[in-house]
Amino acid sequence: MLRILHSLPRPHRLLLLPVTTMVTVLGAHELIEKYTVTSSPLVADIQQAALPVSPADASSLRIENLTTLPSAPAESTAPAQTNALATIASTTDASTTNSPSEPSANASGKTIQPSLVPTDFAEVVQNPAAASHDAQATETPLSKPALASVVKLSSLLGIDSSGEFSSDPVELDDVSDGETDLSDEIVAKETYVPEWQTYTVQNGDTFAVMAERSLGLGYSEVMNLLKIVPNKKVLTNLRVGRNIDYMLDEHGQLLALKVMKNSRDGYLLERNNAESEFEYSDVKRASQATQRLFAGTLEGSFGVSAQSTGLSSAEVAELTKILSKKVNFQRDARQGDRFQVLVESDMIDGKPLDSRILAAHYEGTRADITVLRHNDHFYTPEGKGLDTAFERYPFRGHYRISSPYNLKRRHPVTGRISPHLGTDFAAPVGTPVLATGDGRVIKVGNHPAAGRYIVIAHDNGYKTRYLHLSKPLVKKGERVKMDERIALSGNTGRSTGAHIHYEVMVNNRQVDAMRVKLPDGHLLSGKELAVFKKKSKQLIAKLDTADNARAVASTQKHDHDNES
Repeated sequence: MLRILHSLPRPHRLLLLPVTTMVTVLGAHELIEKYTVTSSPLVADIQQAALPVSPADASSLRIENLTTLPSAPAESTAPAQTNALATIASTTDASTTNSPSEPSANASGKTIQPSLVPTDFAEVVQNPAAASHDAQATETPLSKPALASVVKLSSLLGIDSSGEFSSDPVELDDVSDGETDLSDEIVAKETYVPEWQTYTVQNGDTFAVMAERSLGLGYSEVMNLLKIVPNKKVLTNLRVGRNIDYMLDEHGQLLALKVMKNSRDGYLLERNNAESEFEYSDVKRASQATQRLFAGTLEGSFGVSAQSTGLSSAEVAELTKILSKKVNFQRDARQGDRFQVLVESDMIDGKPLDSRILAAHYEGTRADITVLRHNDHFYTPEGKGLDTAFERYPFRGHYRISSPYNLKRRHPVTGRISPHLGTDFAAPVGTPVLATGDGRVIKVGNHPAAGRYIVIAHDNGYKTRYLHLSKPLVKKGERVKMDERIALSGNTGRSTGAHIHYEVMVNNRQVDAMRVKLPDGHLLSGKELAVFKKKSKQLIAKLDTADNARAVASTQKHDHDNES
């Protein structure tokens, strides 16, 4: 069996060697416990059958507590080429009924006398001379051939010169000493490719600390980055949970840093290899326009019902503002009314941004209106503008009228009867003042009585005036749109307190701004009307597919921006 094992390839031999050796050891161990050595023929058989196996080939084998070594009878009838394993097995079978302390008869009928051998089997291997000397003191000393057989067996079992069995792991590969493993060679030849990594701002983080710990920057480089970035707040005002992208080279040196001002815009800082300094460029994240369709039924207030469909607070506010121009929710809204709304958003990282309403339909017992977006204004399906030419109030929110339009008003400063040709609103200093209609700024000035003021000429021949301002935000000749911020309220000129003075002029004459009939919105015509009706058919068809019981998922459209 050992010769067959030896003829196998080395990987197969190493795999089978532990099994073969264990069979040998178990048989030998059982025989050792039952018999002692009286002569050396069995050892000779083992010596003759044992093939030269280096200790490394049996490096994972361990044998413990070998106290005696069995031997065949002096006058053995076994052939000279008897296999050692067969000899041990036959001897063991023949002696299983005998006591280890009593003489036993072998297959030929000869009695085997017990004989002592060295207690430490490894000691025999390490010092054969000493073992021979100790054996002479026993009843039957071990012969030199027996000692040689012991040494040969130790080589087979993998005992090293120190008397310990080798515990080195078995190597199954054919890589010789000094040669590099193939995987190591591939890694060594692999070119390092920098990759973007992300750092999430933790509580208590500052850019200086983060740059030193994660980016490998020193104090001077941190200060240099702060000088380069146009808006230093993107680095100094770090919010917990915010992500910062960076790229390092193979030595841990910062190559690039990307910080965002908001979800869409940011800065890219890159190291200039020639000068080893950083340069910045603007970044725009790619966005994809996505349409989302919502539908619901009025239960309670319109705002709560609209938000329950999945619309955000900002989207609900815009929808309410649009529909309220034609629907009085306090008077006309009824439980069970239905509504649908089509919203378009720019999706960045899976989040909707810059949402805008494209179309909406409100259907109730006392109101039925469809509105469609065109050039940032809303129209009915017939092309009639939903927005009026003027807003009633030059601000957002609610402010008390402190002094109405009055032709017989007594002036609060002079005490004389003096007409008040405008409407005063008690608004604190710094309140944003908005243009009540589209037009062009024709005058920005300062007057002893009116203070700082602005005059806007509108496209339909109307004019509006805004007095007692603290700071104008537009210049003469500029084009403004309805609801655009044009100034901040104040208390300049002849005034008894902070307020907004607002006037509407028709044919260059002041009228009561709170009672004047506001002109209708713009009516589309010609090619513009044809384009609008073609587009409106698609929007109305999408509204018709809405399920009022739930919000309907959307379809994606085109990319808006590309990241630079």
